[in-house]
Amino acid sequence: MSVTFRKATAADIPLIAAVVDAAYAHYIPVFGGRKPRPMTDDHAARIERGETFVIEDDTGPVGITSMHVESGRVHIFNIAVHPDAQGRGLLHKVFDFAEAMARDSGATKLTLFTNALMERNRQIYAHVGFTEVREEDAPGGYRIVFFEREVEA
Repeated sequence: MSVTFRKATAADIPLIAAVVDAAYAHYIPVFGGRKPRPMTDDHAARIERGETFVIEDDTGPVGITSMHVESGRVHIFNIAVHPDAQGRGLLHKVFDFAEAMARDSGATKLTLFTNALMERNRQIYAHVGFTEVREEDAPGGYRIVFFEREVEA
């Protein structure tokens, strides 16, 4: 299976919103009826800054990711894979893509965060080599867990 990443454009906003909604909808009950932060993100602003990428495989668009280089690291704000495409190893492809971006920019770490209630994400990130570095409260009553991982040479 071939997987590619392309910079998102404004024309992709409906696709991005649909993928993000499908990927995160199961968390709404966990959050007491509130939407996870990526569902309320300003997709247009991230696209304008060149931070959002559409993930495509042989079947077409299957996910999105938003990331940017800052202070010697690549920060991954969002990874959303449509539920129909989960289990195909796309998460590893996202981290490979982020590491390539890091190497190209001279960054030495990947960082990301997740809501403390997203236990599955916390387990997955630990499994792929990320370390929890801190937790803090965020606006809206959310508790956020921050992770980092060294970029492989």
